[in-house]
Amino acid sequence: MPRDPNEQFDHSVLDLIEHSPIGAVPATPTHQDALKRLYAAHQVYADADQKDGHVTARSLARLPPFHASNLDELIAGRIGADALEANASIFDRYVQSLPPERRLKAEARRLVAAGRPVHHRAHHAAPVAHDPVHSLFLVPGGGPHPGLPGNYLYGSVYETGAAAKPWAINLHDNDDGAALFEAPTLPEALAKLQEILESAPFTMTELEALGFRLI
Repeated sequence: MPRDPNEQFDHSVLDLIEHSPIGAVPATPTHQDALKRLYAAHQVYADADQKDGHVTARSLARLPPFHASNLDELIAGRIGADALEANASIFDRYVQSLPPERRLKAEARRLVAAGRPVHHRAHHAAPVAHDPVHSLFLVPGGGPHPGLPGNYLYGSVYETGAAAKPWAINLHDNDDGAALFEAPTLPEALAKLQEILESAPFTMTELEALGFRLI
């Protein structure tokens, strides 16, 4: 099979991006053509931290995902969903993984990504209502827009209340890009979450191959 004549040059462009402090590529037509090929092959993403910068998939592959630290315990059936690590704690770990200069920007997205904690107050000894499960996760990648600081997409596994498919997974970039997967059971939703965690980094359009629909 003939070797791709662009392969060596495209790899040199990946090296340029990774060695540039702002993820920059020269504006020559040859370099820009290579950049288009790399974007089409999902080897390069728009950088969430550098305006007009780029970041490589192989750099993102070195980043950790963030999810409930006891997720494996839930998958194994040793705990209930209500015992999962709190979203605020998961988000704390994500923020602390970032360089100090990016943490303030990440904190500005805390409420959107992690949600507001629910505080119950019992009245007249009435039973406390069950809160729908909503467990945060963050994975490296990009969507129609870049991700959160550090190039992270954020999403959650949650109860929908729908009769036919009461569980869902959603995923978001830093703007209006979103993808949704619906499942009839929690084990099916958790299996899909594991698949997502193992597949990162990715662009949100690639999630269609995993049964998601873009919304």
